[in-house]
Amino acid sequence: MTATPSAYPVQFSVDYPDRQLDRLSSFFRIITFIPIAVVLYLVGESGALALASLVMIVFRRKYPRWWFDWNLNLMRFENRVMTYLLLLRDEYPSTDEEQAVHVEIPYPDVQKDLNRWLPLIKWLLAIPHYVLLVVLWIGVVVVVLFTWFGVLFTGRYPRDLFDYVVGVMRWSNRVWAYAFVLSTDKYPPFRLSA
Repeated sequence: MTATPSAYPVQFSVDYPDRQLDRLSSFFRIITFIPIAVVLYLVGESGALALASLVMIVFRRKYPRWWFDWNLNLMRFENRVMTYLLLLRDEYPSTDEEQAVHVEIPYPDVQKDLNRWLPLIKWLLAIPHYVLLVVLWIGVVVVVLFTWFGVLFTGRYPRDLFDYVVGVMRWSNRVWAYAFVLSTDKYPPFRLSA
């Protein structure tokens, strides 16, 4: 299953594991998560690239393709790691393969698709999303704790809870792509669905 088409340019989906999840790796997930979290931290330390993208868009009206590709692939990697941590999948996160996590963002034509000055305030315009996402992520923590026990006893992730967690991740990705990756000027929708 790939990302479903959406009117919003940022698409995110995770394939539902329609099988028994590995109970042992789920039980020790926090411990097995540590090595890949260290890798993500070390790779993600180049956050200045988002600021560099902002400067390039504002002053040069350019978004170099390699910077965009770096940001997109970093988002993909972050999402694979988060999907693993949140028990949505039990495959260990790959540093380069897509696996069952799909993030698609079209490369923007800066001249046509992006307002030159909007990147300066996008982070500010997204404040209502931040507030709602804090509440939704608190719900995700509760769901994952509940689901952890469910996976240990049944080996399954309840579909409705899976869809909720994926929806919150989708919403977060849209806001991140809008406010920090600067890939679109289209304001993110206030919804969990695709």
